[in-house]
Amino acid sequence: MSAGARLWIVDDDRSIRFVLAAALREAGHAVEAFDNAADVLAALDAGAPPPQLLFTDVRMPGDDGLVLLDKLKARLPQLPVVVMSAYTDVASTAGAFRGGAHEFLSKPFDLDDAVALVERTIGSTEAAAIEPTASDLPDAATLVGDAPAMRTLYRAIGRLAQAPLSVLVTGETGTGKELVARALHRESPRAHRPFVALNTAAIPSELLESELFGHEAGAFTGATRRHVGRFEQADGGTLFLDEIGDMPLPLQTRLLRVLAGGEFFRVGGRELIRVDVRVIAATHQDLEALAADGRFRADLLHRLDVVRLRLPPLRERREDVAMLAERFLALAAAKFDAPAKRLAAEALERLQAHAWPGNVRELENLCWRLAALAPGEVVTVDDVAAALGPGAAAGADAGALPWDAQLEAWARDQLAQGRTQLHALALERFERALLDAALAHTGGRRAEAASRLGLGRNTLARKLGPDRRR
Repeated sequence: MSAGARLWIVDDDRSIRFVLAAALREAGHAVEAFDNAADVLAALDAGAPPPQLLFTDVRMPGDDGLVLLDKLKARLPQLPVVVMSAYTDVASTAGAFRGGAHEFLSKPFDLDDAVALVERTIGSTEAAAIEPTASDLPDAATLVGDAPAMRTLYRAIGRLAQAPLSVLVTGETGTGKELVARALHRESPRAHRPFVALNTAAIPSELLESELFGHEAGAFTGATRRHVGRFEQADGGTLFLDEIGDMPLPLQTRLLRVLAGGEFFRVGGRELIRVDVRVIAATHQDLEALAADGRFRADLLHRLDVVRLRLPPLRERREDVAMLAERFLALAAAKFDAPAKRLAAEALERLQAHAWPGNVRELENLCWRLAALAPGEVVTVDDVAAALGPGAAAGADAGALPWDAQLEAWARDQLAQGRTQLHALALERFERALLDAALAHTGGRRAEAASRLGLGRNTLARKLGPDRRR
């Protein structure tokens, strides 16, 4: 343990200063707290020994935490600075890491984590040195969400944006994988260069090679002029290849060579083209399984999968449904030049109970329908039910989901309808399904069924009930 370290805390929230300082002092550190950036700089000007690590909030009166971070890095470039904020988004985290932050803590955070972070940091002589770059994601291309999984994703994007590494973005259809790629580009030193996107599944396989690498005039029937491919278009910037799992095997070989050497020939060409492109790939498929089946090159997977980012499905971050729906309704209102519609409490509960097999894209489309079709300024639960369509009320749309996700969708829907005693009902149905499946599998042999389920034979008989014991 690093005892006696000098730590400074900068936060205008007195309660945050108090509890964090108390936890760090209890861990044996000397802590000084400030409520604004100006006092920190004044203390340094007055000759106070600089801290070994500094915690700063982002939003404060006067200079905010990121401005303070810049000024501290100009004076003390080796000082580790931990940025804290309740506003955890891509711009904030990327701005912090770009400015040289050692770590980003999302409020509220576990005090034990903060203490452990100090222990890991003290003694390190390296601080992040990151080149600044101006970037501001437009509203239509911003990742939205405050769920823990999204906060983790934001921090990862903030770090990875600065590193020239290939990234594989995984996630179900409709989760927003291209938004992750755009965020990585816009927060990176390549932000002033092109971002080029290509959905490999949307291009016929016979045309995909030309789309990627370009072609010379006369290279094939119909090629009347030279065509510059996506790699050349993205030179100096970022190329986003969506649905990479659908790329034909022969083209995977060409792609691997380009990734390895940064050079290629246009189709029908003899001129060697050299490019500097960061490739970000995305897929909703299991590439490892495709590689095991021989449908995806394992060496290409390793080349693309230097760092993997998983975008969670909407059903795993239901707390973000309200934020997303409000944003989509506002965007629709601006498009229609009309006041934004609001969701009634029951309508929001119904949205949160939905399984969202189409993820964020499905929610966006639904909100556009509600903005256009809901008759009042307040969207009711009946409006939502009508927009969702028949079969959605009991989670029927979740048929392709894992069983636990279907169970969760069912439970949320039952709760939204005011049902009670769900635990007993769900447990009864769960056990009955297991028993029926085991007996069907064993041809009615109860001893074997009990063994397969990990139950005693008497326990199985008791659970079957008196009508089925014989």
